[in-house]
Amino acid sequence: MSEEQTHFGFQQVPKSEKADRVADVFRKVSGQYDIMNDVMSLGSHRLMKRMAVEMTRARSGDTVLDLAGGTGDLSILLAKRVGPDGQVLLCDINADMLRVGRDRLIDAGHASLMLIQGDAEQLPLPNQSLDATIIGFGLRNVTDKDKALRAMRAALKPGGRLVILEFSKVTHPGLAPLYQKFSGLWPKVGQWITGDASPYQYLVESIAMHPDQETLKTMLQTAGFVGVGYDNLLGGAAAIHYGEAPFQDEKTAKNPAIEPEP
Repeated sequence: MSEEQTHFGFQQVPKSEKADRVADVFRKVSGQYDIMNDVMSLGSHRLMKRMAVEMTRARSGDTVLDLAGGTGDLSILLAKRVGPDGQVLLCDINADMLRVGRDRLIDAGHASLMLIQGDAEQLPLPNQSLDATIIGFGLRNVTDKDKALRAMRAALKPGGRLVILEFSKVTHPGLAPLYQKFSGLWPKVGQWITGDASPYQYLVESIAMHPDQETLKTMLQTAGFVGVGYDNLLGGAAAIHYGEAPFQDEKTAKNPAIEPEP
C-alpha cells in the first residue's frame, strides 16, 4: 500500500518526506533569510509582523510562543511586550534557523529567551501553558496543518490567543496580475543574492498551495478556536488570522494531539 501523499510546492511527495524537504529549503537560506525577506516584501514584512504581535494581546508577565520563529524577529518584539516577568519561547523545527535566531537574540540583548527545536504538529509543551501563540509565515510549510492547529489550541490557556501571519490570496482584482509578476521575480532575485533559486521557487509554489482566507478560517474553527477572524494585508497578499482557545471544562479540553501531563 503506497504512502499518503502531500504537496511540496507543486510536487506530490510522501508525507514522511515533506518535513525533511522543507528543512533543506531553510537550511539553504538561513544565512540570508532576513535579507531576502526585506527584498521580497520591500520591507513591508516588518510592519506586518508588528501588527501581528499587537494582535496577540500579549501583556507583561505572559508566556508566549513564537512558533516556526526562525531568526527571532517576532520573539524580540514579543519580549518587549511581556517584559522581564514574562517568558518568550522561540520554537522552530530547523536547527540552522534556530542557530541564526540564537545569535540574533544574543546580539539584541535577549539571551534569556528559551529556544526549542520542535515540530508544530507535536508541540513539546504542556497543555494550557501559553497565554498566546504566534506563527509568522510558517504555517504553509507544515505538513498536517489541522493537527498543528489542534496542538496549538491544546497548548493555549482558556482564552489564550493564536495569531497566524501568512501569505494568502490576493482579493483585489487589480492587484492580482501585478502581484503574480512581482512574486515571479523572487526565484531570480534569490539566485542573484544567495546563488540558489530553488528555495524561492518553492516559496512561490507553497504560497499558491496554501489555503485561502476563508478556508483557513474554517480550519481554525474546526480545530476548536472561537472568535475566529482575519484581516487582509496588501490586498490579500498576506493575512493575519486570529482565534482564541475556548473556556471549557477539562474533559472537553482534552486533545488527542497532546496528552495532558499526569
